[in-house]
Amino acid sequence: MADKLLDVNGLTVSVEEKEILHDINLSINKGETHVLMGPNGAGKSTLGFALMGSPKYTLNSGEILFNGKNINDETPDKRSKDGIFLSFQSPLEVPGLSLSSFIRNALEKNRGKRIRLWDFKKELREAMELLQMDPSYSERDLNVGFSGGEKKKAEILQMLLLNPKLAILDETDSGLDVDAVRTVSKGVEHYQKNRDGALLIITHSTGILESLKVDYTHIMVNGHIVKTGDASLIDEINEHGFEKYLELYAEKF
Repeated sequence: MADKLLDVNGLTVSVEEKEILHDINLSINKGETHVLMGPNGAGKSTLGFALMGSPKYTLNSGEILFNGKNINDETPDKRSKDGIFLSFQSPLEVPGLSLSSFIRNALEKNRGKRIRLWDFKKELREAMELLQMDPSYSERDLNVGFSGGEKKKAEILQMLLLNPKLAILDETDSGLDVDAVRTVSKGVEHYQKNRDGALLIITHSTGILESLKVDYTHIMVNGHIVKTGDASLIDEINEHGFEKYLELYAEKF
């Protein structure tokens, strides 16, 4: 029997008093890969931020259970320590803090102990090689002057080193060229095959999904999950887009 990792029940979320998500139900078991698709403005990113505990988003009703524990009131750093990771659609630039220092600090907080510099550098070097990242980027200020592709690689680099129980990837392939998508996808595929975590991939395209085994696909329209199926739903969206679901649920919602 599969082990339940995330269980979202009746979740309603607002931003600045405007309700964005309505009665969301979502269950993810350990080792599963779920894809959340929908047109722009459907509420996909809002769900990612709500699961991570961003203070900008207000949970009006429902509950988020992670490993069987209610985390509704937990801060983002506590959720991170619990094992939740969110890759941002638009990663922030942080002048004065190197990429390597940022990741090492995050690792030490999550593990609750100091990490020997030699051991950390070895882990970092191996992950950067996998993502075809120039080693010099590790000592550059976090995301400052990085291209879009390098910023997304830096996000996946953090995921590989933090090794979360649940990795939420928000539009990780957005705005990337074909080569960058291929490299980032390689990192995500490595996580899927070699780690014991689960993935929630938020996207409105399918480039990053081509090399992944997808267990469930969810379609979101106007803040509602309107359809759940297997990987064949991705092919349907590739061929027909979201028009069918927009038409079906326009009046209902």
